[in-house]
Amino acid sequence: MKRVTVFVLVLFAGALSWAGEQKKDVSERLQMASDVLSQMSAAPDKGIPQEVLDSAKCIAVVPHLVKGGFIFGAKHGRGVATCRTTEGWSAPAFISVGGGSAGLQVGVEGVDLIMLIMNDKGIQQLLSSKFQISGEGSAAAGPVGRHASAGTDWKMDTQMLTYSRSKGAFAGLTLEGAVVQQDSDSTISVYGRDVTFQSVLKGKVPTPEIANAFMKAVAVAAHKARDEEAREDKK
Repeated sequence: MKRVTVFVLVLFAGALSWAGEQKKDVSERLQMASDVLSQMSAAPDKGIPQEVLDSAKCIAVVPHLVKGGFIFGAKHGRGVATCRTTEGWSAPAFISVGGGSAGLQVGVEGVDLIMLIMNDKGIQQLLSSKFQISGEGSAAAGPVGRHASAGTDWKMDTQMLTYSRSKGAFAGLTLEGAVVQQDSDSTISVYGRDVTFQSVLKGKVPTPEIANAFMKAVAVAAHKARDEEAREDKK
């Protein structure tokens, strides 16, 4: 009986330790995602065009996406997403990005990834909790700079625009074959249960305190885009 009790206590202690480490990891990820958005707002000439950001229905940030490999390229990272609702931006939903594509690649590189969901089809893919980019969901490397080029077709049928940031500058990124899905471990550590993407991204779940800095960074980035566009229109 004593052995069983000790075993249960060890399991319980281990679970608490895992939960604590998981929440710490999520907190650090949210902070890094906040930093990516803040740095994007601070450098509009090297960032995402104002009108593109203003048109986005959802924003997903994956700080330090790892790319690399030998012969076969690979991508993996964890991040956070939020969507516009009638009340503002939804609470954060936690995602993972993984997958690979054939090609001669050597070495490993960490980049910050931003994915912008641009239309209702893209939202439906995101709400499905798992989809493959350029499979079920179409994606394209997004335009970069203070304004989107008139020659780009980002306003057409593209569901998602993708960007990478390395050494302070953003660039369009192709994520052919990558799979985006719900990060259940992070979701449970923050919300206490495995709530669905639909519940979180549709604004049915309150924003946890741990995500306040990230939500503020999203709001500032979005408002900055609208404010700068309004000032341009007045000129």
